Amino acid sequence: MTLPASGFFAMARASLLCLPLQFLVVSLVFLCCQVPPCTPLAVETRALLEIKARLKDPRNVLESWRESGSPCDYFGVTCDQVSGEVVAISLVNQSLSGVISPSVSKLRSLASLLLASNSISGKIPRELAKCSNLNVLNLSSNQLVGSVPDLSALKSLKVLDIAVNRLSGKLPGWVGNLTGLISLGLGDNDYDEGDIPDTLGNLKNLTWLFLGRSHLKGEIPESIFELTALVTLDLSVNNISGTLSKSIAKLRNLKQIELFHNNLTGELPPELVELTALQQFDVSANNLHGELPPEIVNLKNLTVFQLYSNNFSGALPEGFGDLHHLIGFSIYRNSFSGNFPANFGRFSPLGSMDISENQFSGEFPRFLCANRVLQFLLALENNFSGGLPDSYAECKSLVRVRINQNQLSGPIPGGVWALPYAKMIDFSDNNFSGVVSSDIGNSTSLNQLLLQNNRFSGEVPSELSKLTNLEKLLLMNNSFSGNIPAEIGNLGQLGSLHLEENLLTGPIPVELGECSKLVDLNLAANALSGNIPNSLSQMSSLNSLNVSGNKLTGSIPESLAKLKLSSIDMSGNQLSGEVPSDLLRIGGTKAFLGNMGLCVDQNSRLQKNPDIKICSEKHTRRGILADKLALFSIILSALVVVLVGLLLVSYKNFKYVEADPANSVDEEKETYPKWKLASFHHVEIDADEICNLEEENLIGIGGTGKVYRVELKKSDGTVAVKQLWKADCAKLLLAEMETLGNIRHRNILKLYACLMRGGSSFLVFEYMANGNLFQALHRQVKDGRPELDWFQRYRIAVGAAKGIAYLHHDCSPPIIHRDIKSTNILLDEHYEPKIADFGVAKTIEKSHKGPNCSRIAGTHGYLAPELAYTLKVSEKTDVYSFGVVLLEIVTGRRPLEDEYGEGRDIVHWTLTHLSDRKNVLKVLDDKVASDYIEDDMIKVLKVAVLCTAKLPSLRPTMREVVSMLSDAEPCTLRYTENDADKNGRPVFC
Repeated sequence: MTLPASGFFAMARASLLCLPLQFLVVSLVFLCCQVPPCTPLAVETRALLEIKARLKDPRNVLESWRESGSPCDYFGVTCDQVSGEVVAISLVNQSLSGVISPSVSKLRSLASLLLASNSISGKIPRELAKCSNLNVLNLSSNQLVGSVPDLSALKSLKVLDIAVNRLSGKLPGWVGNLTGLISLGLGDNDYDEGDIPDTLGNLKNLTWLFLGRSHLKGEIPESIFELTALVTLDLSVNNISGTLSKSIAKLRNLKQIELFHNNLTGELPPELVELTALQQFDVSANNLHGELPPEIVNLKNLTVFQLYSNNFSGALPEGFGDLHHLIGFSIYRNSFSGNFPANFGRFSPLGSMDISENQFSGEFPRFLCANRVLQFLLALENNFSGGLPDSYAECKSLVRVRINQNQLSGPIPGGVWALPYAKMIDFSDNNFSGVVSSDIGNSTSLNQLLLQNNRFSGEVPSELSKLTNLEKLLLMNNSFSGNIPAEIGNLGQLGSLHLEENLLTGPIPVELGECSKLVDLNLAANALSGNIPNSLSQMSSLNSLNVSGNKLTGSIPESLAKLKLSSIDMSGNQLSGEVPSDLLRIGGTKAFLGNMGLCVDQNSRLQKNPDIKICSEKHTRRGILADKLALFSIILSALVVVLVGLLLVSYKNFKYVEADPANSVDEEKETYPKWKLASFHHVEIDADEICNLEEENLIGIGGTGKVYRVELKKSDGTVAVKQLWKADCAKLLLAEMETLGNIRHRNILKLYACLMRGGSSFLVFEYMANGNLFQALHRQVKDGRPELDWFQRYRIAVGAAKGIAYLHHDCSPPIIHRDIKSTNILLDEHYEPKIADFGVAKTIEKSHKGPNCSRIAGTHGYLAPELAYTLKVSEKTDVYSFGVVLLEIVTGRRPLEDEYGEGRDIVHWTLTHLSDRKNVLKVLDDKVASDYIEDDMIKVLKVAVLCTAKLPSLRPTMREVVSMLSDAEPCTLRYTENDADKNGRPVFC
């Protein structure tokens, strides 16, 4: 008979009084064990559900984790087949966020916890130390923060990997007590700077050690070289110094050594050649020098060999040509010399090769692509001579080819022009001759074709029109002849076209105007004829136009004025008619000299040039005489005023000298210093007008000085004048002059002039009527709406991206801004963005180390995370900062707000809201978001997230950012009259 539960417990209570004590205890135990919550299974179920409750699960992978189910049936959970207890949890790469619950400690039999590659935040719970059976703990590639708790009680631990998080505090030295460890990953976190713990030498069983990007300094302790079981040693991207010890030869099991981006000095120890199991070796970006040990070629198992950006010299051992497993080889930016090993690549599946910026000479190696898998062939800036071997005609695997700046000659083998996967072909700055084969039309993946400064001849092949991905075509300084092919207008992605200094004839093709993304067009120094086509005005992105030194005729199209060019040159042609005033203002009279039929308006305020005519001759002799008389009167009046002024100053100086004769000489020197003026654009500047600044015209104060609005009376315009703080004057003045003085781009702020006198320095810029982006994002119009709607914000994002891309990709050498932020993106009257404030910008010069700054430049909230442990900057630091700006544009928020939490910024806040669409929509600025543009805003948000990736290598280039933003164009911006419904409303796509 089965009793109901209530009857069962009633009977039990009635029997308690008459039972012996021993039997009573046994019965109680029996009764408790009939209650489900007392079982280990129930405890573990509750613990797993508590773990689930603290996690965010956008993909619903934890749906099976229910109270009614068995833990052994939960997704990612493994149970012991005998006891039924949970022994493993594996939730790798499941898009989880949230935090790790301390309840994990209730899983007493847990042997493996794998939560890698998610977005889990919060601290590592110290309760994990209670999981005494834990063998494997992998929490890598998350967003964990705080100090690492002491887990030294986990004596059974074999694998500990907490790399690639945001952990702080000291690098945990207690791991030296976990003597059973086989794999240890602590790297890529935000630890305090410190030495490598000597206690790591206790881990005799360790095979994998990753301490890269851990802010380590000092020398590698000898105890590390006692870890004889090590297979992988990774101490990369730190500040480790000293020499590489010969004791490394003790690590006979090593297959991988990663020591790149440190401060190691000295030579490679000869004992290195004893590591015969070695497969991957990277000591790049250090300060190592000397010749390579000849015996290094005895490392027959090498697959990757990298030591770029050091000071190595001498010949490369010939035996490298006998290696059979080499896949990647990179030794650029050293001083290797002599002939390159003749058989290099002959027996290896070589995929990547970079020997650039050395001093190799002799014939170009012919076997680099012998196995037909070579993708990257980079040998620029050497002294190779002779022809390019025919063997490369069959190397169809190539993706990137750069053999520029050598002394190579002769024709290019025919098949080399047909590389279906190549994105870049750079043969520039050699002595190549012959024609560009029509086979170039088969290189359909090509982004850049760089052939400048050679002796190529023949016609520019019309098959170039098939390269629809082409962004840069540089053919200048060759001997190309014939017409410019009209088919070039099919290149819709083309941004830079240089055909100057050739022998081209015929007209400028009308179809060229269809290259809507063209930024830079140079057709100078050819023999082009005919009119300048009106269609050029369709190139809305055009920034620089040079058609000088040709035989062009007719008038200059007025429509070109709407292009907002930064640079123009039409000199040395046969043009006629009046120069449009807007173009004259951009280029000055110099840009139109050598055209006998051209004239300028008589009312032009630019300085007159005797070599260019005035369009109107209306003045009579009487008028001219009257003009001269008026001018004489003005000069006479000015002289009188100056004379009176001088008398007053002389009188005051006389009285002052009487009172303090000791200062008279110094005071006299400072009374009449002359202004030194450096002008960069054609704007009439009056020094006294510029430097007589009034506080009521103050429009901004920054870290480098005050900025004033100044109305120019003579030229009837407005400029912005920056008065530099005296302490920073010389350095900042030089930096901005060097950077901005020669830049011409519609999205870079124009520097008109610089004025200096004594300790005072002023920079004169174009005036930006709408202030900066930060201000505009947080301003409202009268009815409470934001000043910038989404379409304006999008245009600003694209324009700013193009400006930064120009600095990175089109300036030589490239320029790193180092302080990209919303307050340094200025807006003109049409909300066209301009990148400003180049006081801390750096150029990437050709050096062994690249840009290495003595101090961190930039602004908190915009700084890339790698700047916490290195002063080496790259274009990717600007990309990160621009990503923050994109987040400001999308969210309407500031980079730093109290809501984000202590030590948090907009990047962290955004990443915590990407679990599902509902949360993503919360990120968007609700003041501008609406149903029909949400998806457009999310596209830009995705670009921002890519730009702010923690690792620089994962961030896109600015050229890629421009491309992605172009693809994110709101469909309403593509709206035309034909896209309207019958009521005239736009039909949204």
